[in-house]
Amino acid sequence: MFVNQRGKPITSRGIEYILDQLIKQTSLTADIHPHMLRHSFATHMLNHGADLRTVQELLGHASLSTTQIYTHMTTDHLKQDYMKYYPRHN
Repeated sequence: MFVNQRGKPITSRGIEYILDQLIKQTSLTADIHPHMLRHSFATHMLNHGADLRTVQELLGHASLSTTQIYTHMTTDHLKQDYMKYYPRHN
């Protein structure tokens, strides 16, 4: 999907290099790794209504159980929606 300056597929090391350069240009001090982008992408998709099978395909996971690790991140989102659409009345 992404290519480097030579028109070849960018590697995870290439992405790490780009992220390192971006961090140097900002006041950020944290390390950012390519897997963090995958994790953020998957969590964002699930939080905004994508089904697990869609996220599985987009991430290229062979097993649905591998993708299910991202569902724990959506618990807060589910709680917020529950309280928004079905508030408790005391």
